[in-house]
Amino acid sequence: MPSPQQARAQASAISSGRTVPETEAAPTSRLRELFDGPRLSPGQRRIAQYLIEHITEAAFLSITDLADRVGVSQPSVTRFAAAVGFSGYPALRERLQAIALSALAGGPGDAEENRSNELQAAVDAEIANLENLRRDLADPDRVIRIGRELSRSAPLTVLGLRISVSLAEYFAYAARRIHPDVRLVTRGGSVAYDALLQSREAGGTWVLAFGMPRHAQETLTAIRVARGAGLRVALVTDLALGPLADEADVTFATGTGSRLVFDSYAAPGVLSAALLQAMTDADPERTQARLEEYEQVAEQHQFFLKD
Repeated sequence: MPSPQQARAQASAISSGRTVPETEAAPTSRLRELFDGPRLSPGQRRIAQYLIEHITEAAFLSITDLADRVGVSQPSVTRFAAAVGFSGYPALRERLQAIALSALAGGPGDAEENRSNELQAAVDAEIANLENLRRDLADPDRVIRIGRELSRSAPLTVLGLRISVSLAEYFAYAARRIHPDVRLVTRGGSVAYDALLQSREAGGTWVLAFGMPRHAQETLTAIRVARGAGLRVALVTDLALGPLADEADVTFATGTGSRLVFDSYAAPGVLSAALLQAMTDADPERTQARLEEYEQVAEQHQFFLKD
């Protein structure tokens, strides 16, 4: 059986077609409502994510084809159908086809105009992720509240391991411009353990953790260590389901692009920027003072090219 990464490599090489555009966001919401309730295993969450991101084609796949695309066994698909409340895969597929047809009916009618290659489809999937995030941010209160908490935490620890390192480094780099003590943790094991304990001993109250798929066991361990030390954890991840979300105090779930062999992170990147904005707004006087000081240093040492 191919690994999930191998399955996606095969799928991205041979498949093409458009994803759900802006006017068809409602079917994606219906799928999330369908899948977010039950407690799903990691393999079942992969099936759910694949269906959410590829509904217009996945709804018409046989159980064998769906299992191959996701990189799981056929019995896993059957168990997934039962976990989300259906008698079997045929009953689930009937529901999926109804949702997919409603999505297709809402789009433009010219099939020629809707064809896209795999790279364009990957961009379309990210656009859909951003549309979902835009809807989630219609009520910004939670982002504002957590941004205020992160701003107050001194030190503030930012955690990102394995594939999540890049998102953590981006956040920490920007946060250091507006926050006096930001500590970045990008190594797991005892190194993360020491850093988290030291952060708590120094007076820190919050950790911002990034957990992108494939979710690392060491990320889960680090979150548990943080919680055990008395730190609270805000988590940015791809789905509000599973062990990482269960352990975090607050979870911001937003989709990742998975049409290509390796994930892309448009929506998590925008969500990170939104949290940074909330941090700047939480203490505008400190923000202004630190930014002005940094600009003076940057000018003095010529950090940047003059455009």
